Amino acid sequence: MNKSRLRKYRLLFKLITTLVGIVLLSIIGIYTISFILGPPPLMNEENTIYYNNSNEVIGEERSAEDRYWVDLNDMSPHIINATLIVEDQHFKEHNGFDYKRIIGAILQNVTSGTLKEGASTLTQQLARNLYLSHEKTWDRKIKEAFYTVRLEMYYSKGEILEGYLNSIYYGHGSYGIEAASNYFFDKSSKDLDVAEAAMLAGIPKGPTYYSPLNDKENAEQRQEQILQLMLTNNMISPDEYQNAKTTTLAYSKTKKEDNDSIGPYFQDAVLKEAAKILELDTEEIRSGGFEIYTTLDSEMQIGLEDSVSKTIDQASEMQIGALAMDPKTGAIKAMVGGRDYSESPFNRAVNARRMAGSTFKPFLYYAALENGYTPSTMLMSKPTAFELEDGEVYRPSNFNDYYAYEPISLAQALALSDNIYAVKTNLYLTPKKLVNTARRFGLSGELPEVPSLALGSASVSLEEMVTGYGMIANGGHEINSYTIERIINRDGKTIYEKDNNLGDLVLDPKQTFILADLMTGVFDRQLDGYASVTGAPIANQLSRVYAGKSGSTKSDSWMIGFSPQLVAGVWGGYDDNRVMEVVAESGYPKKVWASFMEKAHEGLPEKSFEVPNGVVGVAIDPQTGNLATPYCKVSRVMYFEKGSEPKQYCTDHFPHDMKPKEEDSNDGPFKRIFDSLFGT
Repeated sequence: MNKSRLRKYRLLFKLITTLVGIVLLSIIGIYTISFILGPPPLMNEENTIYYNNSNEVIGEERSAEDRYWVDLNDMSPHIINATLIVEDQHFKEHNGFDYKRIIGAILQNVTSGTLKEGASTLTQQLARNLYLSHEKTWDRKIKEAFYTVRLEMYYSKGEILEGYLNSIYYGHGSYGIEAASNYFFDKSSKDLDVAEAAMLAGIPKGPTYYSPLNDKENAEQRQEQILQLMLTNNMISPDEYQNAKTTTLAYSKTKKEDNDSIGPYFQDAVLKEAAKILELDTEEIRSGGFEIYTTLDSEMQIGLEDSVSKTIDQASEMQIGALAMDPKTGAIKAMVGGRDYSESPFNRAVNARRMAGSTFKPFLYYAALENGYTPSTMLMSKPTAFELEDGEVYRPSNFNDYYAYEPISLAQALALSDNIYAVKTNLYLTPKKLVNTARRFGLSGELPEVPSLALGSASVSLEEMVTGYGMIANGGHEINSYTIERIINRDGKTIYEKDNNLGDLVLDPKQTFILADLMTGVFDRQLDGYASVTGAPIANQLSRVYAGKSGSTKSDSWMIGFSPQLVAGVWGGYDDNRVMEVVAESGYPKKVWASFMEKAHEGLPEKSFEVPNGVVGVAIDPQTGNLATPYCKVSRVMYFEKGSEPKQYCTDHFPHDMKPKEEDSNDGPFKRIFDSLFGT
C-alpha cells in the first residue's frame, strides 16, 4: 500500500517537474527567439499630407482609414491617464503580461471551452493591433505572446504607450488618438479636456457599442466609470470630476471630404511621382505618413478650374485637359485632367495621347530655322499635290480651303497656320529630321516619318507638348515636368529634394528666340493675309505679349502658349474620338487658355523675351518678306540671325511713279538711296 502510494507520488512529482521544465523551456525559448528576431516596427500606417508651393495643405492621401502619428509629449495628459486606468492599471509595473488576470482568464476559458475571456495588457493589445488579426484562436495568442515579449524587450514603456495611442481603433475609420480627436471634437489630441479624454478612452473596448455617435447612453455610462476610476486613483481632483461629469460635449458635425481638396488630378500625379521617386507602391505612399511639398500654385489651380467651368457649356459632353508649368524648371503649377474628377479620374492632361494638329508646327519651324530658313523665307501657298517616293500622291489642304495663291513668308505661314507651307518644309528637310528635332523637345512617343507629321498626325500628350513649348520659352534649355519639390518622412527627415538647376542647353538660343518671336505673330493682326491669324478670336482678351500656337483635327482642339514666366496648354475633345460638330466646342481651348493666362499674370511684371547676342531686329513688310519702308501699309519688327536679315527693300507699295526698274531696285546706287532714306 505504501509502495503504491510512493509510486504515485513519484509519478506526480515527475509530471510536475516535466510540466515546470516545459514551461521554463518554453519561456526561455520565447525570450531567445524574441531576442533573435529583434524589435518589431512600432509605427503603423499614417496619412500622407500634400502641400502647395506656399507650404499650405492642399490634401492628404488615405488608405481605408485616417491615421496620424503624434509624440506622447504632444498628447493631453488626461487621455494618457484615462487610457491607462481603464485599459491597463499595472502597465508600468508588468513585463507585458498580467499573470493573475491571465490565469483567471485561462481557467474560465477551459471551463467554458471557449476563448471568450481575455486579460490583455496594453502591450498585448498593441501587438495584436499592429501585427495580427483579431481572431480568437490559440495560434494567434501564441504569436501575440511573441510580439508582446519583443515589444517589452526592445522598447521603453513610453514608446509602447505612444505606439498604442497612435494605433488603437476609435471607430468611424479613425485609428490613433489624433485622428479620433479630430473626428469627434475637431481638435488636436493635445487640447483634449478631462471629459473629452474620458469619453474617447472608453471607445476602443467596443468602437461601435461605445461610440457616442452610435449609442450616446452606453458611451456616457462608460465615460462615467472612467471618470470615477480617475478620481479614485488621484488622477483628477473632485472639482475636475464634477466639471467633467456635468460637461455637455459638443461633437464635430462637419467632416472634410476628399473632394474638398485642391487639384485632385494634380494630387494623383503627385502620388504616382512619389511612388516612382521612392520606389514604393502607391498604397505605401498613401499610408506612409509622408509630407510631400509640391509645385502647385493654389491660385493658379483655382483660376484654371474657374476658366474651364465658366467657359465650357455645362450641357457639353466635351472633355478637357489643361496644364500650366514654369518654363525654367518644369514645375507644374496647375493641372486639370477632366471636367469632373468624381465622374472620371482619368487624367487627360498627362495620360491621354491625341493628335497634335498644328501645335506640332513650331518643332518643324525650329528645324527649318536651323537649316537655313529665316522669318522671310517665301514659299507658294496654293493647292498642291505632293508625289512621294512610293508613288503615292499626298494632297494636304488649308483650313476651309483658303490659300494665298502667291508666296508667303515663314512668319505669315506660322501665324495663319498654312498647311502647304508646312508640308513643303517637311519634305525639304525630310520627315526624319523633323522626328529627330521633336525628340530634342522631349517628345518620346511614336512619331511616324511621314509628310503629314508636319501637320501633327502623331499622337502626343498635353504634358509633353507643354514641356516642349517650355523649352522655347526658356531659351532652349532642357526641362522635365515634375510635381514634387521635397519629401519628408514620418520621422521628419528630408528623404528627397528636387535639384532645380537650369537644364542643359539643347537648342540654339538664337533660333529659339527667333521662333518664340515668330509665335507671338499668332496674335498679331498685322500678319493677317488670305485669312486671319489663328489667335484672332482671343487677341483682344490679351493684355500683354504671348507666344503660342493653336491646332485642330476633326476630333481635337488645342491651344498652347507662353510668356517668359509661364507656359500653359489646353486640349479639348471627346474621349471616344468622335468628331466635334458643334462649332463653339472647337473654340473652347483658346478661350480657356486666354482667360487662365490673363488671370495667372495679374500682378506679375511684364517681361519680354531676351534677345540673345548675334540676333538683330528689323522692320519687315509681312506681305513680301522684305525690309519695310514708310510706304508699306504694315510693318512688323522681325528677328534674324545677324547676317541673314533681308537686304532688299519692299517696293510693292511705292507710288507707281517712284517704283524703280526691276534690275536696279535693290542694287548699286538705288540701294544706297534706300539705305539713306529708310535704313536704321
